[in-house]
Amino acid sequence: MKRALLTVITLLSLVPFVLSLVHSLGELQVQPELELAQTNLVLEAMAGSAESSLEQRLPSWMLTETSYPSALAQYEKSLTELQAYHRQLAALANPSDPTPTNVAQAQQRQKSLQQNEKNQQSIHLRLGLLEAVQGRRDSAQDHWQAVITQDPSSPIAQTAQVLQQLWSNPPQVVSQAETLLTSQLSGWFQRQALQRLYGLEQQPAKQQALAQQTQAAARQALLKLALLSALPLAGGLLGVLLALGLLVQWFLKKDQAILAHNAHQAWETPWDWQIIWQVLAVGFLFLGQVALPLGFSFLHLNSQGLGLREKALFVLASYLALALGGLAVLYFSLRPYQPWPADWFTVQCSGRALFWGLGGYCVALPLVVLVSLLNQQIWQGQGGSNPLLTLALQAQDKWALAIFFVTASILAPIFEEIMFRGFLLPSLTRYISVSGAIVVSSFVFAIAHLNLSEVLPLAVLGAILGLVYSRSRNLLASITLHSLWNSGTLLSLFILGSGGSLSS
Repeated sequence: MKRALLTVITLLSLVPFVLSLVHSLGELQVQPELELAQTNLVLEAMAGSAESSLEQRLPSWMLTETSYPSALAQYEKSLTELQAYHRQLAALANPSDPTPTNVAQAQQRQKSLQQNEKNQQSIHLRLGLLEAVQGRRDSAQDHWQAVITQDPSSPIAQTAQVLQQLWSNPPQVVSQAETLLTSQLSGWFQRQALQRLYGLEQQPAKQQALAQQTQAAARQALLKLALLSALPLAGGLLGVLLALGLLVQWFLKKDQAILAHNAHQAWETPWDWQIIWQVLAVGFLFLGQVALPLGFSFLHLNSQGLGLREKALFVLASYLALALGGLAVLYFSLRPYQPWPADWFTVQCSGRALFWGLGGYCVALPLVVLVSLLNQQIWQGQGGSNPLLTLALQAQDKWALAIFFVTASILAPIFEEIMFRGFLLPSLTRYISVSGAIVVSSFVFAIAHLNLSEVLPLAVLGAILGLVYSRSRNLLASITLHSLWNSGTLLSLFILGSGGSLSS
């Protein structure tokens, strides 16, 4: 009866789980938007380089991406990806089989279509300014006309009309130009348009104030670029050196090396595969894919239409409910086997645990980045991303950012490390080697994030987390690594978002 019930629960949970994975195939990754946000920061830094050469303000390794043609190419690439995604959505927006599920999916796709159209208009607006700054007025006019043709009465179309007039021959200034430019544009793009406007209106006071703002924004952009580039670069370089040192020691000392410690020492596991199945099926799949969505639906709780801070609270409440429920299932599943053997769920505060966590983070940086770059070539901007990343990119609210930090950097590392490293990895060593358990648990960890495009990078991260835990036999080590990784990601998203993301 127990196995029959677990089978039913598993099948019920796998349906929405697999559908979510399949749905992610047609979703855009957040990476293209991150690249645009970084491009915006570089443009800001370039705009303030009039008083001193750009070469004096930026290190040489950063200059390859600073030219206007590079920015133009990045925006054109994003526009192409959005247009391809739009065609896919349009083909799926009208279901041939009008079941409730298909209708609901079609409505969601219709909302995605509308957002996609807004994003395309925003990119056309910015592409036009990039073209205009380089003296290519005809191309700029074409981009702005594409916005106007879509919906002539919308504010963004009116802004495109203002830009057309400012860069027409002869140029003209229309009413409400300044209001539209400040409301529909931001950062470098806004200042370029206002500079043109104030020059035509012959307002030297405003031009001077704008020049001061440009210099201040350039200094901030340079600091942000340094934080985004220097810290990961330093950590990654340290990680490469640390990894090489550990490998050399392993080659020379064999079984006495740090990496060889506990490498073949399996856990003593008193429960069998059915308990592993039970914890994952009920405590993770069923709770996350069936129970919680039904509960939120019954309570009429939905994140749609909420503000950013309210969405952050909704994500926190959802994850807290999943974590508490999952840990409860884990505890009651394993309670009959108490007292547990040694090395199970060990958390010891020590410098050794922190060393493993920090060292693992440094090693993970270059490896995950390298795999991510290769992964980008496979997925070409699609395959989905964690929705929390997009929300965090928009989180220029300190309270929303604090809530995201609690969710991603505290709750997620504790819950996921207990489930995937504390329970799953050791349990698997009853049937396979420690190395095999690390590989299997890392792929389960990656797939559980429900985005196919992130499976390979997350599997690499999961493998490093598994290696750290299996060698240290201390959950605090892998929790520290996991928390550092998520905190670094959140910090990068906040910095990039403050530079002006597409969705902002």
